[in-house]
Amino acid sequence: MEMKEHHSVAPKKSNLTPKAIIHQKFGKTACYTVEAVKEVSQTECPGLCIPQTGPCLYRCTLKLPELMVVSGTFTKKKDAEQSAAEIALEKLSIIPETIDLTPQEAQESLVARIAYLFSEKFLSTDHPLGGHIRATLRRKGNHCGSIPVSVIAVSDPKIFSLCKCINPEVESNPFLVLPYIVKGATKLHEFLTTSEQHIWIKKLCPYPQDIIESLLKEGGSEECIQVKAIRIPSSMEKCVEAVTLCMSLREYYLDIIANELGLEDGANVLISRNIGKASSETRLFFAAPQSYLLDRSFISGNGKETIRFEGSLNERARYLSGQDMVGDAILACIGYTRKSRDLFYEDVTVQLYHRMLLGKTPGGIYKLSREAILTAELPSKFTTRVNWRGSLPRDILSMFCRQHRLSEPVFSIISHPFKILTESSESSFKAADLGTDVIECANGTSVNACPKKSNSEMFKCEIKLLSRCKDVILLCSPEDCYKKQNDAIQNASLKLLSWLNTYFNSVTIPFDQLYETACNFSIHIFSKNLFGEILIGQSIQNCQIYAMQCNKILEPMCTTSSHDMSGNGVCNLKIEGPDSGVCPCNGSLPCINYSVYLVVDGENNKEVIEVCNEFEFEIGVGAVISYVEEVVMQMSVGQYAYFKTNLLTFDLIFASAGDSAKMLSLLSSKACCVEYEISLTKVAEPPEERMEQAFFSPPLSKQRVEFAVQHILESHATTLVDFGCGSGSLLEALLNYTTSLEKIAGVDISQKGLTRAAKVLNSKLDANPDAVVTSKPIKSVILYEGSITNFDSRLHGFDIGTCLEVIEHMDEDQACLFGDVALSCFRPRILIVSTPNFEYNVVLQRSKPPTQEEELDGQNLLQSCKFRNNDHKFEWTREQFIQWASDVAARHNYNVEFSGVGGSADAEPGFASQIAVFKREWSHEDDGQKHTDIENHYNVIWEWNSKSK
Repeated sequence: MEMKEHHSVAPKKSNLTPKAIIHQKFGKTACYTVEAVKEVSQTECPGLCIPQTGPCLYRCTLKLPELMVVSGTFTKKKDAEQSAAEIALEKLSIIPETIDLTPQEAQESLVARIAYLFSEKFLSTDHPLGGHIRATLRRKGNHCGSIPVSVIAVSDPKIFSLCKCINPEVESNPFLVLPYIVKGATKLHEFLTTSEQHIWIKKLCPYPQDIIESLLKEGGSEECIQVKAIRIPSSMEKCVEAVTLCMSLREYYLDIIANELGLEDGANVLISRNIGKASSETRLFFAAPQSYLLDRSFISGNGKETIRFEGSLNERARYLSGQDMVGDAILACIGYTRKSRDLFYEDVTVQLYHRMLLGKTPGGIYKLSREAILTAELPSKFTTRVNWRGSLPRDILSMFCRQHRLSEPVFSIISHPFKILTESSESSFKAADLGTDVIECANGTSVNACPKKSNSEMFKCEIKLLSRCKDVILLCSPEDCYKKQNDAIQNASLKLLSWLNTYFNSVTIPFDQLYETACNFSIHIFSKNLFGEILIGQSIQNCQIYAMQCNKILEPMCTTSSHDMSGNGVCNLKIEGPDSGVCPCNGSLPCINYSVYLVVDGENNKEVIEVCNEFEFEIGVGAVISYVEEVVMQMSVGQYAYFKTNLLTFDLIFASAGDSAKMLSLLSSKACCVEYEISLTKVAEPPEERMEQAFFSPPLSKQRVEFAVQHILESHATTLVDFGCGSGSLLEALLNYTTSLEKIAGVDISQKGLTRAAKVLNSKLDANPDAVVTSKPIKSVILYEGSITNFDSRLHGFDIGTCLEVIEHMDEDQACLFGDVALSCFRPRILIVSTPNFEYNVVLQRSKPPTQEEELDGQNLLQSCKFRNNDHKFEWTREQFIQWASDVAARHNYNVEFSGVGGSADAEPGFASQIAVFKREWSHEDDGQKHTDIENHYNVIWEWNSKSK
């Protein structure tokens, strides 16, 4: 590996944040106080009669010795603090300096920085390197006071930043920092000395004796401590193993690690960058190769500087750290921090090692976020934020990028007006065909300002993965569009993660094959070499030596119960307990308690691997291992299931098991299998809309809208009232169709729903009038608050009335009352009423088609069904619905026709959503003369009029 000096202009280093500058100037005397501010907002929907409270905002007050400032309001606390600091800097006339160093200037600054690190003034700071200096002063002989160069490289961020200005390649290969430090130290030859055989730097003149005595008194007892660590052999034929570092706090821990690696001097130990969180002290330690130590040009810093790693690369250590390493490595969490002058240490176990490996994969990150390694799987679909459990796809992608030392992913939101789609193009279409706006986001912050978007717009998301040097590695551009920006971001993230996971889950898929499948996921790879580096170590993870040694897993056993799932790797399945009748179905959220054991063949003892209580997941999206979901789907609440499997991989077992040594002993010497014990504690029913979407395309809600539009077109209706309009989904959708409507009204008892309806309709009618495609311009839209069982004369005699999926949310007697009030008082020319067909629930609530025997026993199947929504007060069969509609039509001189959407009238069990269309029989004495008196029982919540615009 060769290091060359770069003489091009280094990229500009970012300014310090305003808050960081305030801290430099004022330290702890700067006092930030953040308060929540709730503002009343009426700007979103002019004319709305319901006062609206805006989102919670934050304001920051910054008190300095010289002044006090108050920020504006922001949605995030940190933004308010930065704003207050920025205002203070402006008032104090402090202009932030921009650091823009040339390579030569950076080299000069590097020399000055090294001189400062070895000064007496530096010893009084809380810098982590100070702990190393104190520890080395306790060393004996020539080693006293000698500081390993690798320690300086990893302990001081400013050294690293200056070296990046000299050579940007330092970002991808941090070991290149070492030659620059040595070269800088040789320029201070009157002050410092370096070793020709060891990689350390030492002061020529010792620190004053009083300072040394003071430092030696600080902390550090003779008491022996034991720190657990992991040895990672360079040979793939050897297992990683636990080691214990025994030392006193007065010893230099790097000497102990050197001894573990077979070295005499801790200065010959090279140290990786931190692994995991930026604040973590978990690092890899390995011996500097002999060729590295004997390279005189490196030690002197003269001539051609080189770094040569000759020998067998440690692939497992390389995968963890992203840095080349040779020979065995020690993985340990130990070092000095700014938080304390004492040595910090934590145990690193075999379990933690495997969790770190797991945390470098998309699926592994999700498993760890759920603390359910042996059960959870990265879901294949993002349905709703409410149903998702664990880290969100966007957060998983960001964590994946950090684990592989990439820049934060960039999310570009592409928005466009809502467009009615045909069934064949329902799921995806190209936003480029429509006039689009793009919002680019990084780290969750809007980068480019853009106008406020209409609620009726659709969104898609593009994702860029960038290297640390901001080179584009890949672009993911799904064509699927969503009504919410967050849904677009989460689904695009999940699509990219799912594609990556296909490789991380299998060693049988070569990278070239993965590369070829990218287009199927709307992914374009810009740099095959850079992207290959991300995945280069995955074969290391999937080829652990455990898989070679521990091959005595039980062969598939024949099942002895009536639940035969042996084809799915499940054996001896037993389900115990009475059938409560409450079972999971597609879209539902079952909650389980489970335990997983390692069972030795022919023995009664079981070793616990993983226990998890109150584990909730969504059925039908792949959120758990397939065989667990299949077993849970056969259970009812209160039942217990027991089964065995041989499908778990060893990396998952070791990432879950606390006693890794015992697990390794059992797996390597005896035939074993894994046993699950599961209890189903409760089931949350899926939302009605989610359940229907799983079966119908387009969704039933869209089919109902199109049914209503068809009758509007046929009747040439100009006025429409929607009874139970809710949040205005039907009214909003109608504006996207070419109809003859001129006046629209909606009625509902929910202020929350009416508020959303007002905002949606206002944004579409005012902010985006081109989106309204009715053949005649809409003249007025009005929303009323009130019960649809009460009459209001302002809605009498409309051309068409709709009441779609409303009456089942009322008590049954109130639903019957609505039918009488609607046809005797409101008296629209046409009334369309839809409600769920209870008989169709047999289809919706089963994960598998009924058998022939079950079809013959249809009545029992129906009795086991539940309502589609917890809020439903009743659901009618076809016979009940026909009886109700026929009776109310006859009483009020209406004809009624029956139809539906979803399913077929000619096949059992009919339509999923049954519809009655009432048509008024015309007569000279009709038109409601008995309602000449004004009866205003409704409150006007919002009104829009084209004449006032």
